[in-house]
Amino acid sequence: MDKIYRLVPDVLREQGKAKNPFPNVDAISGSLLYHYGIKEFRYYTVMFAVSRTLGLIAQLVLNRALGAPITRPKSISALKIKEMFEKKVKVS
Repeated sequence: MDKIYRLVPDVLREQGKAKNPFPNVDAISGSLLYHYGIKEFRYYTVMFAVSRTLGLIAQLVLNRALGAPITRPKSISALKIKEMFEKKVKVS
């Protein structure tokens, strides 16, 4: 399996099939998984997503326990963000 992960990325790049053929896993978590013997690379992205999800759920549970309000992010444009920063700079 190690040989596949060393050879295939270059082949995919040469064929124009992928700019970045590696899964969406950060280098640290992938290195740790490999170090601890988890060498089934196809599961790295799933394990990364599960760990992120568990962290988010823990945060939501704690927020409910503390009585914090539900977070409802706003959808705003880049122009609105720019205006907000410009106002902040002028006020300060």
